[in-house]
Amino acid sequence: MAMGEGRTVIGLDAGWKFRKAGAGAVAGAVAGAATPSHKGFDDSAWQTVALPHDWSVTEPFSPDYSSGTGYAAGGIGWYRKSFRLDAEYAGKLASITFDGVYNNSQVWINGHNLGRRPNGYSSFSYDLTPFLVSGGRTNVVVVKVSRLDLADSRWFTGSGIYRSVYLTLTDPVRLAAYSPFVVIPAASAADAAGADAAAASAAALMVEARVINSTDRAVDAVVRHSLADPRGTVAATYEASLRLGPGADAPCRAALSVARPELWSPDSPSLYALTTEVVADGKTTDRTTTAVGIRTFRFDPDRGFFLNDANLKLKGVCLHHDAGCLGAAVPAPVWADRLAKLKAMGCNAIRMSHNPPDPKLLDLCDSLGFLVIDEAFDEWEGVKNKWSTGHNVYPPKHFGYGDDFPVWHEADLAAMVQRDRNHPSIILWSVGNEVDYPNDPYCHPSFLAMAGNNDAGKPAQEMMYDPDKPNAERLAGIARELVAIVKKHDATRPVTAAIAFPELSNITGYCAELDVVGYNYKENFYAADHAAYPDRALLGSENGAGYDQWLAARDNDFIAGQFVWTGVDYLGEAKGWPVRASPAGFLDLAGNPKPKYFFRKSLWSAEPVLCLAVRPNGEGAGAASEWSKVQAEAAHWDWGAGEAVEVVAYTNLPEVELILNGRSLGTRRLDDAPTGYLHWDLAFEPGRLEARAADSPISCELRTSGAAAAVVVLAAPAAITADGRYVARIDLGLADATGIPIATADVPVAVRVEGPGELLGLESGDVADTEAYTTPFRKTYRGRLVAYVRSTGVAGTVRLRAESAGLEAAAATIDCR
Repeated sequence: MAMGEGRTVIGLDAGWKFRKAGAGAVAGAVAGAATPSHKGFDDSAWQTVALPHDWSVTEPFSPDYSSGTGYAAGGIGWYRKSFRLDAEYAGKLASITFDGVYNNSQVWINGHNLGRRPNGYSSFSYDLTPFLVSGGRTNVVVVKVSRLDLADSRWFTGSGIYRSVYLTLTDPVRLAAYSPFVVIPAASAADAAGADAAAASAAALMVEARVINSTDRAVDAVVRHSLADPRGTVAATYEASLRLGPGADAPCRAALSVARPELWSPDSPSLYALTTEVVADGKTTDRTTTAVGIRTFRFDPDRGFFLNDANLKLKGVCLHHDAGCLGAAVPAPVWADRLAKLKAMGCNAIRMSHNPPDPKLLDLCDSLGFLVIDEAFDEWEGVKNKWSTGHNVYPPKHFGYGDDFPVWHEADLAAMVQRDRNHPSIILWSVGNEVDYPNDPYCHPSFLAMAGNNDAGKPAQEMMYDPDKPNAERLAGIARELVAIVKKHDATRPVTAAIAFPELSNITGYCAELDVVGYNYKENFYAADHAAYPDRALLGSENGAGYDQWLAARDNDFIAGQFVWTGVDYLGEAKGWPVRASPAGFLDLAGNPKPKYFFRKSLWSAEPVLCLAVRPNGEGAGAASEWSKVQAEAAHWDWGAGEAVEVVAYTNLPEVELILNGRSLGTRRLDDAPTGYLHWDLAFEPGRLEARAADSPISCELRTSGAAAAVVVLAAPAAITADGRYVARIDLGLADATGIPIATADVPVAVRVEGPGELLGLESGDVADTEAYTTPFRKTYRGRLVAYVRSTGVAGTVRLRAESAGLEAAAATIDCR
């Protein structure tokens, strides 16, 4: 690795050695190097892996593991990475940064113990300068990951170094970590004049930098800022001189004025680029580039959310951090695909549930135009119930971050805010999710019994007041401390939390500590609490996907918006074996839109929408909940002869006619639909079912399929980048002899990849499929299967072949360049 002028950032994601602890895990020890943390340990027999890496999805699922974390494995894993630096490195300072390691990580460099980090979601860095060697000699980084408590979360966590790692090399005169911070006031005087005036006026930015001199002599330094607009044209500059004493540091505050700024918004996510340079002794000693989105926003207690002085309803979803067979190690192209689908649905906001996300995901939210709630914690001092044998199946277990919160909360919260505060997408810092959930563990004598939104089937005694449990009055004091920590590092954004039980948290003062109060569900309290607390900004921080929940946000100006649970199905929070994931998403585990995706699109998007779905409508269907009906619906026309079905049309068009085999089954008007969608009850008859919008060319059809005849490629990229990191998505399906898609006859499909690509995994979207993700075959689900293929870093042609016994095989060719 050769050094450049100023700052050099070197990715360390390739070429790690990995092994799980257990029998033979430390085989290869040499004299004087008895454990894997020693530099001279022989790891030649270990597995070679690339980051991001999640070993939980490389092992079989088991009912002996925890339902809450998706019946996935944990344990202890060791990682080792060898690298060399050229002699030019001499005199440079070095640090290593981990974007996320789950969890309880411990790091060594060349045998020196650097420290530990319990939190599996925090990014953290260590100074390597005293320990590195250069001139072609080998350096060895070792990471031990200890995830022994499988029931340590209410959702899937993953295990391992599941985000990127990189090395940063700088001169001794340099910018401090997390510097610069580009301060864009949340609201400005320009807002009062209106959006047009704001766009025509000059934007005032404050750039806060800190420069460090690690030499033993005084240094005269120059700090330069250059802000380029989205086309690369310089829009503003600044230069200042600093005198830095030996071992000293100093702040540098720069005011930049941008004429007629291009404002950042979901519809137009314009990004400027700020280049910051430090010059000392006539040469550039540090240089960074920071993405900048110029926007103003505010929350109004009566009128909701405003972006660039335009009222905007937040149409958000909550997201966990996994992606089916990829586990928690989700490459950026996979997130980009999922976000693009959510964007097309009409979504404009994401709540990161319930932990700091991968920085790459925030980069995508900046560039694609999503407003973000960045969330720190799911629990504070009190450890929540963790279901290990099925949801609400007692007794629960009590492991989790609550054990580490008292010692680590300030460092972890500060790390999130400092790392993420330059992202224009972020509009709220959330310091907690449902820490006030009834009796979990906090309670209060004001309520002799309390039930939460997710307490179906919970024993009655578990919902009763217990004076021996922690008093919920403690939460207000913790919230006050957390809000102060946030504002120490960023005073430009409001602080929120997701409140589970406002009936109590309004009494204890917890809600009063927040700038914006988020209600999880509890739409029935919106009007009364707005009247009781008229100066308080409110939003739905977590909501069901029902029509009524949307109306509660849409029809109340004082509600800033809603965040539906959830955008994508996620591993964990499982009801019980063999179900190992939650099916709550608009997209399934494979990232495929479900029928209810189109219902949401009809509510949120201005684009014309018309989609057909079919539900069983036999005995007992009328008594089923709307949730159960939605879960049972499917977009196909293959049912039993004469079977009673309900045909649903999700649309935002005024009138739709349903036609079966050329016969009209009647027209329905959306204005007459109290459920927000149209429906017809009928008996199944094979053939062609079509929905046509009145006075519009928009239509949708379903056709009865024949027997499965072929595996087909539904979508595949023509080319991918040969960088060893790019991950391609290949969509596979089943079809009959005439090409009609098949959604009811699922079969095992084996996938083989040849050339400069490797199969990362196969995902069907079936939450109850317990086949190990490491197998090169998987059963389709509703006729679909997704293959993820990663380039190996070599140019050439990747060939994928998908086969199933008795069916014509499918093939895809991808140019890797």
